[in-house]
Amino acid sequence: MRRKKVLLVDDSHTVLMLHQMMMVERGYETLIARDGLEALARVAVEAPDLVVLDIHMPHLDGLQTCRALREREPTRHTPIILCSTRMEPASVQAGFDSGCTDYLTKPFAGSELAALLNRYLGSERGTRGD
Repeated sequence: MRRKKVLLVDDSHTVLMLHQMMMVERGYETLIARDGLEALARVAVEAPDLVVLDIHMPHLDGLQTCRALREREPTRHTPIILCSTRMEPASVQAGFDSGCTDYLTKPFAGSELAALLNRYLGSERGTRGD
């Protein structure tokens, strides 16, 4: 059985490392992109089953990247979780308007992300508590 692929998109090396450790722990294959342009290039080659996308990044922000992913056939229906420090209703609405499947406000607990991974992908090796 093929392992599910998760594309992590963030310009923070620390955030990418933390999220990648969680993905490996849960049995997912992990792809990394440091900005929206790199993310679009990765999805052209890889077919992620889910994208975890930061909003505030250089070159192409998360909202622009999310819209671009929704316009492409391979990722039109791929679950996209947007992550941001902005929690006011207008920012959350902008996230959903861009086409995201879900929205997480930073900082978030690992259990929050794990719950969304389980919701959209199922568990690869059973669930583990945080």
